[in-house]
Amino acid sequence: MTTRTFARGSHLGEDGLTLGLAPALTPGGVVDDPSFFHGFAAHPQVLARGLLTLADVTATRYFQFTPTSQRDPVLTAHGDRLRAECFSACNSVYARLDLLPDSFDSGRMSHGTTNVDIGLATRAALARVGRDRLLHLDVGSDGLTLSSPTDTIAERPVQMPGRWVRALGNVAQLHHALAPGFTVGTAAARAFVAALPAATATHRTGWLVADRSGVRVSSRAAPGGVHVAGLHRLSAAKRLLPHVAGLTMHGGAEPGPVAVELALPGARLVLGLTDEAWRGHSGEGALLAALAGATVAEDADLVSALLAFEPVIDIPALARAAALDEHRVRDALAVLAADGRVGWDAHDAAWFHRELPHDPERVDKDNPRLVAARRLVADGAATPTAGGWSVRRQRGDGPEHRVTHGDAGPRCTCTWYLTHGRGRGPCAHVLAVQILTEDPA
Repeated sequence: MTTRTFARGSHLGEDGLTLGLAPALTPGGVVDDPSFFHGFAAHPQVLARGLLTLADVTATRYFQFTPTSQRDPVLTAHGDRLRAECFSACNSVYARLDLLPDSFDSGRMSHGTTNVDIGLATRAALARVGRDRLLHLDVGSDGLTLSSPTDTIAERPVQMPGRWVRALGNVAQLHHALAPGFTVGTAAARAFVAALPAATATHRTGWLVADRSGVRVSSRAAPGGVHVAGLHRLSAAKRLLPHVAGLTMHGGAEPGPVAVELALPGARLVLGLTDEAWRGHSGEGALLAALAGATVAEDADLVSALLAFEPVIDIPALARAAALDEHRVRDALAVLAADGRVGWDAHDAAWFHRELPHDPERVDKDNPRLVAARRLVADGAATPTAGGWSVRRQRGDGPEHRVTHGDAGPRCTCTWYLTHGRGRGPCAHVLAVQILTEDPA
């Protein structure tokens, strides 16, 4: 099996994860210390304002608005595109800037992942970039360097918050489940972005509906509408208003996560929101069901050795290469998502690969319900009964919990299920039954 180490050591400290530069298993073989990209932006103002938008998001706490000093996106090069990703300070907003092949006039793009800060000097330099001004970008082992005729700014790799790894996995699984909503053109998209409430506004919630007049906010459910909680969390997109060329919504009429995709010249901006402004992506529990499989850890090790920074992961081809069925490959990708090593692109309806340091104990540390479920199974606490399962309490006396299956999925009588339902992943008792029955439902 192919193994990879980082060119510089990665360190998990109390404040977060410091990334060494990820060596890339590229189509041409393993590159020990890749230089991601160097070249000129074809749309310099889109690139500059896109990075500033990400800096605005990661420096904002949208629930009970508070600005912060954090401005450090994760950068991944895929050979044909560059992705920059971050989360808001409250973790309820995910932002991703996809710089597509048309974003660059010339240069060379390779493969790899790193994490850099966008400091005050860089923000000031980006704010000065005009529509026709030259802007050169370099991303590599020393971090990010931006050069214009008047400025050259370098940013070094920095620590990535540890909770971002959990959030990257949850947002991937949440977006994977989103249904396509509606798409509107340039005029309607710009009118919608221009009318967004400020980040400091009160929480505005409603259904976004596309009609002949554009995109309107309805106070009640409407056919084809997408429910969005906290419209103020989209406010950072206003920086890109002059460049917006279209808008696509992903989500449903019921309260839940949504993804808003803005089309830009040579690029896309994606903003993902949780179903409430006070809820962070790092606590969603969206991956728990997939992580409970008996062979997922071994399958994930095999699949990870075959990934090569693909911008679009071909699951059938990956299944053939790994000699696994597609269901096992999908569950293995869920484990890799829990480690932050794959993400989901709703536009392409496909997984993509980003390389982060592998911590074999991270899945257990980040998913205590899964650990509790395995303990229930080991203790023989779950037994089949007529119409379902009975699961003993782990601590104290009292009635046993009851797990049953219906058309909408498994149900449990525990406090967790009664409080959260299925909105934050399965409870430990449902997971224990799933482990025993190897039932992915």
